[in-house]
Amino acid sequence: MIIYPAIDLKDGQCVRLVQGRAEDKTVYSDSPEKAAAAFARMGAGYLHVVDLDGAFSGSPKNAAAIAAIAAAVNIPFQVGGGLRSMDDVKRMLELGAARVIIGTKAVKSPDFLKELLEQFGAEKIVLGIDARDGMAAVEGWVQTSSISAVQLGRDMKKIGAELCVYTDISRDGLLSGPNLQAIREMAEQTGLKIIASGGVSSLENINDLKALEKSGVAGAIIGKALYDGKIDLTEALAAARN
Repeated sequence: MIIYPAIDLKDGQCVRLVQGRAEDKTVYSDSPEKAAAAFARMGAGYLHVVDLDGAFSGSPKNAAAIAAIAAAVNIPFQVGGGLRSMDDVKRMLELGAARVIIGTKAVKSPDFLKELLEQFGAEKIVLGIDARDGMAAVEGWVQTSSISAVQLGRDMKKIGAELCVYTDISRDGLLSGPNLQAIREMAEQTGLKIIASGGVSSLENINDLKALEKSGVAGAIIGKALYDGKIDLTEALAAARN
């Protein structure tokens, strides 16, 4: 199982939000690339980067910070947030992202995701599903769609998606532990490989997710718990390996 330290970008800074609320922001660093380099030094093999301004506005806004991260580390990273066009996706890949995450656009235009999968392959295009009360949320979590998270996952699996970042909004930024039942259901009922996001706050949580590997859980994203010192990244990486 892969541990993905999270770097959330807003106004060029490394921040954390609570349940996606822009007004509930904590700034952790003015230099996201330094945070990325620190995670790499501690042994991280992959990073998770989100352009929060892009998620809210519908187009990427933190390209300079993403380019700086690419220059600062020699490990791969995935990027999501506001990627709604072919040009957006190409730009992120050109900046150095190994994978891009498509969320809102996948809900609103499945054909767009299918086109991306056909052009770039499932190893570069990741489905992003953000769930609120079991339903897929869009537009930076501001809106809730009429399709269930599980049904969306099934539909996207049929058109070629293989990997999914699954976020339980109710757990995000609260250090309350992941929604293991929902994560297991997403993995088992969709056939997608799941990167779990939201609420991971202890080594016990990592061990619980590790136990779901056979169900299809392939990774875990950790954000606030790392920045607040609740989890030591070195210990988290060791737990994921073992």
